[in-house]
Amino acid sequence: MSEIGIENPGRRSFLRAAPVAAAAGFALADASLFASPAAGAAPMSKHAKFQVISAAEIEKDVMNTVKKPGNATLVEEKGVCFSMVLTSEKDKTAPEFESHAHRDHIFQILEGSTVYEVGGTPKGGHMIAPGEWRGPEAAGATKITLHKGDRLIVPRGTPHKRSTAGTVTFTLISPEGEVKA
Repeated sequence: MSEIGIENPGRRSFLRAAPVAAAAGFALADASLFASPAAGAAPMSKHAKFQVISAAEIEKDVMNTVKKPGNATLVEEKGVCFSMVLTSEKDKTAPEFESHAHRDHIFQILEGSTVYEVGGTPKGGHMIAPGEWRGPEAAGATKITLHKGDRLIVPRGTPHKRSTAGTVTFTLISPEGEVKA
């Protein structure tokens, strides 16, 4: 079992690699290397495609969310088992803790800072959808201040809540349990 409590080595490898690829902009020097699977490799899903997102496109997405705070969905497609969202917010506090049974969260702070309360024992919560919980309290939660460059990994089932005094811009990668059809 790893330090974040995940026993599946494949998921553990993905959780380590996904933020690095996302933060680096997934620059590819030679896309022809991906033209066909290597000998003996499992074929890719007919829906799965690699994508190159340039630094200029990333900067444009960041500037747009800073100008108009909110969320911009960057990845949510058939054939992938994760989503990626860019968020920019100012002076915002979540009203409740939340927890997700079927997805993890990987937060990467691009600009600014924010405070997360993570973990603890849920109190007074309610289900808002299958596998989705919200509640006013998580007794014993740990408070963490994140700054530019910091990354926070929140495993599925872990209560969490964000409070931003000032501004923050971050990416959120959410690996899920199954490939979207």
